[in-house]
Order: sequence, then C-alpha cells, then structure tokens
Amino acid sequence: MIALSPETITIIMFGGILVGVLTGYPLAPVVAGVALLVGYVTWGGPVTELFYTRMWELIRSYVILAVPLFVFMGLMLERSRIAERMYDALYLWLGGFRGGLAISTVLIGTILAACVGIIGASVTMLTLVALPAMLRRGYSKSFASGSVCAGGTLGILIPPSIMLVIYGPMAVLSVGKLFMAAIVPGLVLSGLYCIYIALRCLFQPKIAPAVSVEERSVPFVKKTTMLVTSLVPPALLILAVLGTIFLGIAPPTEAAGIGAFAAILLSIGYRRFSWQALKETSLDTLRVGSMVLFIAVCGYMFTGVFLGLGGGKVVESFILATPGGRWASFAVVMLICFILGMFIDWIGIIFIMVPIITPIGAALGFDPLWFGMMICINLQMSFMTPPFAYAIFYLRGAAPPALGVTTADIIRGVIPYVALIIIGLGLCIVFPKLILWLPHQMIKF
Repeated sequence: MIALSPETITIIMFGGILVGVLTGYPLAPVVAGVALLVGYVTWGGPVTELFYTRMWELIRSYVILAVPLFVFMGLMLERSRIAERMYDALYLWLGGFRGGLAISTVLIGTILAACVGIIGASVTMLTLVALPAMLRRGYSKSFASGSVCAGGTLGILIPPSIMLVIYGPMAVLSVGKLFMAAIVPGLVLSGLYCIYIALRCLFQPKIAPAVSVEERSVPFVKKTTMLVTSLVPPALLILAVLGTIFLGIAPPTEAAGIGAFAAILLSIGYRRFSWQALKETSLDTLRVGSMVLFIAVCGYMFTGVFLGLGGGKVVESFILATPGGRWASFAVVMLICFILGMFIDWIGIIFIMVPIITPIGAALGFDPLWFGMMICINLQMSFMTPPFAYAIFYLRGAAPPALGVTTADIIRGVIPYVALIIIGLGLCIVFPKLILWLPHQMIKF
C-alpha cells in the first residue's frame, strides 16, 4: 500500500477520469477503474468490502425504484403519439403568428416534460413531428432546430424528471420536494424560450413565417375539440403523478407506479396499445434502467474512495477559499458543473459531484433545496453544449436526411437557449422563492 496525500489523490482520480473520457472510453468503466486502482493501491484488499457495502446500499434504495417506473411511463407515452395530436391542435391556434410553430414546439415540449421525462424520447418526438412541419413552411433550419432542442430538454428539469429522482438520494433531499421545487423554474425557462422566439420573429420575420390562412381554415368547434382531446389526457396523467405527491397521498415511487399504469390506460385509449408494444417498452425500460444503475454503482464506488481518502475536503477547501465570499464560491461550483456537462454524462456528474459539492453548499449557508435545484437547472445546459450534447445528437440522428439539417445548424440554434438558461439561473438567484415557494405548500398527512 502507498500513502498518498489528499491533494495527490484528487489530481490522480479526476485526472484519470478526464484522460479516460477524452480517449473515448465509456464513463462508467473509467470511473470504476480509477476507483478500483486508487483504492487498491492505498487501502489494499479491504477496498472491495467498501465497494460491496456501497453497491448494496444503492441497490436497496427504495426511491431509485421510481427510475424504471418513470422510464416505462415515458416510453409507453411515446408510443401513444401524444406529441402528434398536440401539435396538430396547437399549430391551428398559433400557426397564424410569426414563430407560432416554434412556440407550439416549446409548449408541447413543456407538456411532454411533465409526462415523459426522458430527453431522448422528447427530442426525438419533436424532431419527427415539429421539425419537418416548420421547415416545410420556410422556417430557418437553425431557428427550428433550436426550438426543438430547447423544448425537448425541459424534461430533465420539469417533473417527473429522472434526474431529480437520482439527485434526491445523492444529496439526502426529498424527491417529492425536488419535484415541486422544479415546477416553477421549468415553467420560467419555458416562458423565456417563448418570449425569445416571439421577440426574434418580431425583428427577423423571415426566419419563421406565419402559416397561411387557407391551411388554418378549420371550423372553431373542430379546432377546440382537437385542442381539448389532445391536452386533457396528458393533464390527467400529470395530475395523477404530481397531484398525488403534492397532496401527500403518495411518495414519488408509488406515484411513479400510478403514472406507469395511467400511461398504459392512455395508450389503450389512443388505440396504440398491444402486447408487442408492452414487450418492447418493457425491454427498453430494462435497458435504460440497467444503464442508469450501472453508472450509479460505478459512481458510488468512485465517491466512496475519493471521500474516504480526503479528496472531498480538498475540493471543499479550494472552493471555500475563492476570493469574493460565498457568491464567488457558488459561481465556481456552477462553473465546474457547466464545464463537466460539456464532457461527461449528467448521470455521472450527479453520482460523482453531488456527494462532494453538497457539503460545500451547506458550508456556504445556502438552503439545500435551493442549492440542489440550481445544480439541476445548470445541468440542463449540458444537453445543448458541445462536444457532449445529447439533444444535438438526438436531433441530428432523428432528423430525416431530406431536410438537410447539419450539426452546425443545430449548434447555432441552441446557443441562445443556453444563454436563456443562464438568465433563468440569475432569476432564481434574485428570486429564490421561484424554487422554494411551492415545496413549502406541500400537504403532509
């Protein structure tokens, strides 16, 4: 066994992750490999007992069970084609405005976020439904792509977000309170996106022309019926999940079960259910859930070794020593998470960084719920910041080749929305009640 200082441990372990990720290896085995190597060199054989204990602790976490249930719910809803129904209704109401289709895309993304909660499913659905419709009507490729990515990524923040389900146990926070805390910031971001679209179309009308009157000439009663029948079922699903949590009827795991069952009923109601669809959804749920759990176990191994060898104290001392007081230290934490989001999967960031930075937030005197939600809002940018930008690659892969959308088009389109997320973070700093008000209204029995 070799005695290493905490500072050396910090450099070796984070340096090892950086080298491993940049050389193209998957994050999970890199994280686990670094933890195993450093742990064995410093502690010897007993490190395996630490790994076993932490893995068993994670697997027994009851709240983690909500992850596959919410994944199942989202995948089942994806097969029900609710995005197509909502888009067909909203474009009749908003298509007459410049940028109306892009605003419809963001609004549908907001609704899907509260139903699906899976970024890949949301972005893919919007890409297949909304992107061709906008480009056929003369929208700028970058402008249309940006609205799809921005609307589709709201699912990582607006509950039932899988990220919040995972974040809660890592930061020892109530997942139910995280759900309630995320609703208003998510709606604020959605509102900022819509305002940006409207203002830009006001000054650059050629990038998003209005839909012709002939195309929108549908009787008022029919338009209203389409809108109601497309929005009411998702609204009932949202109420079934979030309403039971807010009213104190059920915790997140049981609410996830209710949501999964309601998604099946909704799929049956839309006549999209079949045993084959159930089988495929279950297998996809198994794949996604296994991936999340595998990364979680590897991340738990890493933080167990890193914190056990004193690396957490090194990071905490470095950040707390930042000149400028607690807000400067907070800015450093935000910057670190932003940079990591450009290179590492958000799941890895949560399992690696949250156990390290949560004590820092407490030491700085910030409300734990507010601090945690600021991290989650920050991580939403990771889906739109290259080189590791999930939303960009989802859109690029799902977009029909005939549309001619390039990666450069998508990157140009998402940049303004990254700036809007930063503005949203600023609003939550100035008005912390945006995060804290709703959780304090939760009913407890």
